[in-house]
Amino acid sequence: MKNRIEQEIKRIEEQYKVKVLFACETGSRAWGFPSPDSDYDVRMLYKHESDWYLSINEKDETIEYMSEDKEIDVSGWDIRKSLQLLRKSNGALLERIQSPIVYRATDGFVEIFREAAERSYIPIATMHHYLNMAKSSFRDIEHEESTKLKRLFYALRGALACKWILDKDVMPPIEFKFMLDELAFDFQIKARIKELIELKSGKNEDYIHPREVELITFIKMLLDEADAKANTLAGRQDKYFDLDEVFRKLLKDL
Repeated sequence: MKNRIEQEIKRIEEQYKVKVLFACETGSRAWGFPSPDSDYDVRMLYKHESDWYLSINEKDETIEYMSEDKEIDVSGWDIRKSLQLLRKSNGALLERIQSPIVYRATDGFVEIFREAAERSYIPIATMHHYLNMAKSSFRDIEHEESTKLKRLFYALRGALACKWILDKDVMPPIEFKFMLDELAFDFQIKARIKELIELKSGKNEDYIHPREVELITFIKMLLDEADAKANTLAGRQDKYFDLDEVFRKLLKDL
C-alpha cells in the first residue's frame, strides 16, 4: 500500500504542478486504533513554484484527491496555508506533523516544521480544538445504550488530549496508546480502554458496541475539568517567532 500511495502522490504532483514536502497517514490508522476496513486517509503539505505566490489573485490552497478505486483518500494544504493554520495552533496540523506513518518527507522539512509547531503552540487554542471535538462525539454516545465503537474512541481520544494539555503543558501526541501509557488515571479504566483497542482491531467500522458506563462517566469527568480550566490556559509559547522566515526558508531551500 505504501508503494501505491507514493504513486498517487506522484500523480498529484504532475496533475497540480506542486512539490509534496510531506505526506502522512491520519485518522484511526495513525491514532493507533484502526478497524480491519479503515480507509487510508493521506494528508499532504506541498508547495508551488515561487512565482505562483506572486499574484494579486486569490488561489486555491487545498487539494482534494481520491484514488480510482476509492480506497485512498488524499487531501493537502499549500505550505502558506499550512503556516497560517500553524499560527493558530491548528490541532489537525499539529497531529499530522507527528504521524507515525509517513509516506513522503523531504529532507529537513520535518525538523523545520516541528520546531515551528512547538514555538507557535497555543495551549488555549489547542485545548478548545480537542474539547469541541470530544464534546461533539460525546453528545452522540452519552445517553445511548449502544453505539459505534469508533464514536466512543473519538470521544475518549479528544478527552484524553484535553487531559494531556492540562497535565503536561505541551502538544498532545497523535498516538493514542502513548497518551494512555503516559497519563496518570485509574488503572482499571486504562486496562478497559486497552481491551477495547484490541476488540476494535477485529471489528469493522460499523460495529455497534454496548454502553460502557464507567468510560462514559470518565469522559464526562475529563470534559467537565477541561471546560472549567480551558480559558485559564496560556497563549502563544513564543510571541516573537517569525513564521514568514520559515515560509521563505521552505520555498527557497527545500
